Amino acid sequence: MTASDKNKKSNNNKAVDSRLIRRLYVYLEPYKWYLVGALFITLIVSFAGPLRPYLIQVAVDDYIAKDDGAGLRLIIYLYVGVLFLESLLMIATTYLTRWIGQGALFSLRNAVFNKIQSLHVQFFDRNPIGKLITRTTNDIEALSDLLSSGVVNIIGDILRIFFIMGFMFYMSWELSLVALSTLPLLFYATFVFKAKVRVAFLSVRDRIAQVNSFVQEHINGMSIVQLFGREKEEMERFREVNENHASAHIKTIFLFAIFWPTVEVLSSLAMTLVIWYGGASTLSGTLTFGILLAFIQYVRLFFLPVRDLSDKFNTLQSALASSERIFSVLDTENRVKESENPVQNPLVKGTITFENVWFRYNETEDYVLKDVSFEVPAGTTCAVVGATGAGKTTLINLVTRFYDIERGTIRLDGIDIKDYSLFDLRSAFGLVLQDNALFSGTIMDNITLGNPKIDRQKVLEAGHLVEADRFINKLPAKYDYVLQERGSSLSMGQRQLICFLRAMVYDPEILILDEATSNVDSETEELVSNAMNMLLKDRTSIIIAHRLATIQHADNILVMHKGEIRESGSHNELLGRSEGIYRKLYELQYKDQIVA
Repeated sequence: MTASDKNKKSNNNKAVDSRLIRRLYVYLEPYKWYLVGALFITLIVSFAGPLRPYLIQVAVDDYIAKDDGAGLRLIIYLYVGVLFLESLLMIATTYLTRWIGQGALFSLRNAVFNKIQSLHVQFFDRNPIGKLITRTTNDIEALSDLLSSGVVNIIGDILRIFFIMGFMFYMSWELSLVALSTLPLLFYATFVFKAKVRVAFLSVRDRIAQVNSFVQEHINGMSIVQLFGREKEEMERFREVNENHASAHIKTIFLFAIFWPTVEVLSSLAMTLVIWYGGASTLSGTLTFGILLAFIQYVRLFFLPVRDLSDKFNTLQSALASSERIFSVLDTENRVKESENPVQNPLVKGTITFENVWFRYNETEDYVLKDVSFEVPAGTTCAVVGATGAGKTTLINLVTRFYDIERGTIRLDGIDIKDYSLFDLRSAFGLVLQDNALFSGTIMDNITLGNPKIDRQKVLEAGHLVEADRFINKLPAKYDYVLQERGSSLSMGQRQLICFLRAMVYDPEILILDEATSNVDSETEELVSNAMNMLLKDRTSIIIAHRLATIQHADNILVMHKGEIRESGSHNELLGRSEGIYRKLYELQYKDQIVA
C-alpha cells in the first residue's frame, strides 16, 4: 500500500477531515463577516432557548408559590418577549446562512467547471462523463446544507448544550449529574456510529457516480441499444448498478436506524432518572418543584440538539464525502502545462514542423507515433491518409497540444509549440471534425461561440458565400433558430456546414479537417465541398481523409502506417510508385479506373 493510499484510508476513517473543512472554508471566506454576524445571532438564540425553562422555574418558585400575581405577569411578559426575539433571530440567521451558502456554492461550481475546461484531453479519456456531471451537480448540491447552515447550526447546537448544562448546574449540581449520567453511553454510541458512517457515505457517492455514468452513456447510445435489441440485457446491467446504489443507501439508513433510537432511549432514561431522583428530593424538601419542572424541560431540550447534531453529522459526512470527490477533480494535475515565459503577441504564419516525434497515450501501451518527421510550409495543404489506427488523428491532437509528446519536437514557425501560451497556440487553428460539435442554442451562437469580435454581418456574409443560407433561411427563425441537443434537428450535412461557417468567421491561420466530409449527405455534399475549398485558400491546411478524391489537390500527401510515415509526395508522385501503399489504397477505392 502506497503512502497516498494509507493517507486516503486514514482520512476515510476520520469523523471530520479538518483538511477538507479548511479547503471548503476558502469558498466561505468572502462572506466571513456575514458568518460572524450569523454566529453572533446564533449565540443569542442558543442562550434564549435554555433561558425559558429558567424563567418557568422562577415563575413557579418565586411567584406562583408566593401568590405574587404582579411578579408572575412580569415573568410572563419576559417569557413571551424572549420567545418572540428567538423567533425573529431564527428567521434572520436562516436567511443569512442560506444566502452565504448559495454564494459559496456558486463560487465552487465555477471553480469545478473552470478546472474541467482547462484539463488535458487524456483526463476525459479516463473519466466517464457521467462521473464528471455528478461532481458538478450532485456532489456540489450535497454541500448545500453544510455550507448554508450546517456549520453555523452545529456551532449553535453545541452552544445550546453548554448553556443548558450551565443553567442545570446553576440550579442543582446533584440533579445535573444524575441527568447527565447517560452521556458516557451516548459518547460510546456516537464513536461507533461515526467510524462506520463516513465509509458508508463515501460508498454512496461512488454508487451515484456509477448510476449517472451508466445512464448518460446509454442515453447517448440508445439508438444502438434499440437497433441491436439489447434493451433487456442493458436493463439487467442497470438493475445491478441501481441495486448497488440502493444497497449503499440502505446501509446508511440501517446505521441511522440504530443510532437515533439509541439516542431516544438514552433521553428517556435520563428523564426517568430526573423524575426519580428529583421527585424524591422534592418530596423531602431538598429541591423545589420549580427546579424539578425546569430540569424535566432541560433534559428534553438537552437531547434535542444532540439528536440534531446526529442529523447534521449525517449531512456533514455526506458533504465531506462529496467534497473529497470534488477536490479530487480540482487537484488533478494538468499534464499539458502552460509555458512560464510564453511567446508574446506571436504573428503566426503557419509553418508546422514535426521533428522525430514519439508518442503513446499510456505508458503501458505501444507507441502510436514512432519517430515521425515532416514539415508543412505556410500556405500549403498537407493531406494525411492511412488505415484506421495509423496515427492520423493523433497528429492533430499533438499539434494543438491536447496531448504532449514524449520525445521529439513540434514547431510552429520555427518555435516549439510548448513556448506558446495555450490560448495563442489554439487560436491559430480552426478545426472541423467528423463528429460535429454543436451546442444547445441558436445557430448564430453556435457559429460565433459568443465571441463579441464576430459581428452578425460577418456571419451573414460568410453564410451567403458558402451558400449555407440556402437551408438556414428556410428555418423558422433563420440564424436565430434554436438547435436541439447536438443539433439533432438538422441533417449531418447541415451541421457540418455550420461547423465550416464557424471556422470561416474565426479566420484561423491553420485549418485542420479530420474526415470533415465523410458523413455528409449527398444533398449538401457540393455545398460542403465549396465551403472547404474556400477555407483552404491561401492558408496552411492539414486534411485527414479516407476518400482520396478529396485530397488529390493537396501539395503534399503523407501516407501513415502503424505510426510511421511510409510515403510522402503529391497525388501523381505517389500513384507512380507501383508497389506503394498509396497506389494500393487508390486502386481499392477506384477499381473501375485504369491507373497508368
